[in-house]
Amino acid sequence: MSMISRFAPFLMLTAAVPAALPAAPMPVADAAPSAAFFDTLRAADLRLATIAYRLTTANAALCDRLQPQIGMPIHALTQYGPGARKAAAATFGFESTIGVEAVVAGGPADRAGVRPNDSIVAIDDRPQPGLPSADAPESAAARDAAEAIIADAPTGKPLRLTVLRDGKRLPITIAPVTGCRSRFEILLGSGLDASADGAIVQLGERFFEGYTDEEIAVVVAHELSHNILRHRARLDAAKINRGLLAELGRNGRLIRETEDQADLLGIYLLANAGYDPMSAPKFWRQKGGAIDGGLFRSRTHASSKARAEALEAAARDIAATATRPIIPPVVATRNVPLR
Repeated sequence: MSMISRFAPFLMLTAAVPAALPAAPMPVADAAPSAAFFDTLRAADLRLATIAYRLTTANAALCDRLQPQIGMPIHALTQYGPGARKAAAATFGFESTIGVEAVVAGGPADRAGVRPNDSIVAIDDRPQPGLPSADAPESAAARDAAEAIIADAPTGKPLRLTVLRDGKRLPITIAPVTGCRSRFEILLGSGLDASADGAIVQLGERFFEGYTDEEIAVVVAHELSHNILRHRARLDAAKINRGLLAELGRNGRLIRETEDQADLLGIYLLANAGYDPMSAPKFWRQKGGAIDGGLFRSRTHASSKARAEALEAAARDIAATATRPIIPPVVATRNVPLR
């Protein structure tokens, strides 16, 4: 997970973002960010990682695509531009290309003794690259490759790391928890956008400036629901146009169907993870105006008022059900073609 990776959004929670929202300053080749900037990145990434760990592990029974979850967001020194690399190395203690950015409190990595700023030199005996050259191009490829090793490791088996800490090589064995398969990232300069592409959930940086963890969890649960329900693949199979014609006819109807499904499943993901299910309708009532664009709302999404009303009814049903996890009927639709 990284705040400087860039991906094109796909399934959007937000239909419009106020133009006045300022973009957070982003590392560029000719400017070295301050340590405070990197500290802000770490704090936001840890918030997202903590929420994601809670949602993915509590809802493993709802997912047919699983992975080991270890509660340890990693990043690569090469994700930072050459001009920002020295400052990033100083803040994050990089002794190799791949580093531990943060550790989720009480998670498997934390229990195993992993610390923020540990540098990873091997994952399950697969060596990771050493320090990059000063002029190495900006790229998330090394981080992505390391994350793929972790995600593809067998569930239910220990994960072995070798880390560098203050120049010393340390072997660490982590006992992962099985959870839903998905990656989570924060994007700078994307305001209040949120998206899911089937494998990755992405949130704009503004959510980490004025929103509580419970409110962010509502957004993350919605986007994770898109991935669980395979909405991207199902819309692609239905040959849905998500460009200029997205709001018209069958395109708009089916996109709206996937958004309504993600809202519904999202509230169950929240409840299974121990969040108050009423936090979702509360979110749409209190913050929906900033999210859905008001009069300029895309018709592929319900209004914030309609979302709040629908979710409040679901929340009441959930509150009356003591069993956890609850597996709602909508989960069974993930392999059903959209028509």
